[in-house]
Amino acid sequence: MSTLPALRALLVEDEPLAARRLTELLRRQEPAVEVVATAESVAAAKVLLDTLQPAPDVLFLDIHLADGLSFELFEQTTVPCPVIFTTAYDQYAIRAFKVNSVDYLLKPIDAGELEAAVQKLRARRGSAQMATPATAFDPALLAQVLQQMQARPAYKEQFVVRVGEHLKTVATEQIAYFFSLEKATLLQTRENRRFVVDYTLEQLETLLDPRQFFRLNRTYLAQASAIQDIIHYTNSRLQTVLQHCPEGPVLVSRERVPAFKAWLDR
Repeated sequence: MSTLPALRALLVEDEPLAARRLTELLRRQEPAVEVVATAESVAAAKVLLDTLQPAPDVLFLDIHLADGLSFELFEQTTVPCPVIFTTAYDQYAIRAFKVNSVDYLLKPIDAGELEAAVQKLRARRGSAQMATPATAFDPALLAQVLQQMQARPAYKEQFVVRVGEHLKTVATEQIAYFFSLEKATLLQTRENRRFVVDYTLEQLETLLDPRQFFRLNRTYLAQASAIQDIIHYTNSRLQTVLQHCPEGPVLVSRERVPAFKAWLDR
């Protein structure tokens, strides 16, 4: 029988599928981590933190919630336990909190990374570092990160492309997908035109709204509304039919299939 201490978790996540996946992953821990409550907003999370008895041992906290940034919790109430942030967004702000029992996990959450975070939490439980978890949030640091998050650049609204000797702009909403060909990156429009852009797919992933664009594989980055059909393929893989894609159906990488399904079901 395991001698590891049991952990009680509070989940704050506004995407139901992501919450269900995290709950299932926590149940697979050894011993299982008990999810005592879930919340979808800052307001609901505050109520639970103020009323849950005993207090949870760990808070899994998404950054962007339906009613604002989850950092607002630390201005509205006392957070009595260590926090593990979960996010699909910028890492730079989250890294500032990777101290004093605070960790972060990037979505889609990897089972191995979650296990490592939980093990780290168990190892530090009961130590002096865990005695006053709220002190992990320095007010000045919190204010700085909040300012960074609120001032973060908006996602790109258009791209400049070259047409002969001329330059033109293509609105992001008019883009069906991006794809790499040899050493170039091309933009495919809904009007069935292609242009070279001066970005890699990796750079584009950080510039585009992740709710609208998904990296299907190493070669294609598609807009949701340009995906016309999804077909089951061999070995649990998926094929997508993209608007104006003469190359044919585009495979979703096997390792990206779970995240792709979660992205579709948000």
